[in-house]
Amino acid sequence: MQAYKKIDYSSNKDVVLRYIPGHFITPNSHVNYYMDLSDMKSRQREARATGEELAEMYLVSDVIDTVLCLNGMEVVGAYMANKLTKAGIISANRHQTIYITSPEYNTGGQMMFRENNQHMIKGKKVLILIDTATTGETLRSAMRTVNFYGGEVIGISAIYSVASKVGDTQIRALYSNRDLPDYASHKPEECPMCKAGMPIDAICNGFGYSTLK
Repeated sequence: MQAYKKIDYSSNKDVVLRYIPGHFITPNSHVNYYMDLSDMKSRQREARATGEELAEMYLVSDVIDTVLCLNGMEVVGAYMANKLTKAGIISANRHQTIYITSPEYNTGGQMMFRENNQHMIKGKKVLILIDTATTGETLRSAMRTVNFYGGEVIGISAIYSVASKVGDTQIRALYSNRDLPDYASHKPEECPMCKAGMPIDAICNGFGYSTLK
């Protein structure tokens, strides 16, 4: 694979988008860039900076009860919730604090919450937090899950997102196609890189990538 490239965030030097050009397979599409967000999600300083920058987009919100973290975003979610709490964002939870949780996946790949965790969703105003959003399928699944368990999605946050909305819900992202205007996502059967015979560099999901070499 090619070497990493990076884009620095305009207002915070600790928020750095690292990406690799190539031919990558995700669970829902083929893409020409792999976003390596491992350090942003796991390294303390970068995770805190990322969470705090994402929180800045919600400092005028009325109520956030739960941050639902997808694809390993729990550390970022905790820092985001901390910044929101310090800024005075209201929570309707009894202890006036924000839940940080993530879904379990059943054998069919559907998101679920067991009985001891359902109180974090039921009757709550839920902010969904994801690393990258390309086709929106994961977000749509998360929104259906929140609705199924009796919660209300009040927003979506992402480090990188292709789309600006899923349905009627706005996606507030640190990076978008304005930063990578040639980023492309294709249905597997329509992928021009496959049709051109371009080798696949890696298979990717929310945990990372596995090369095929």
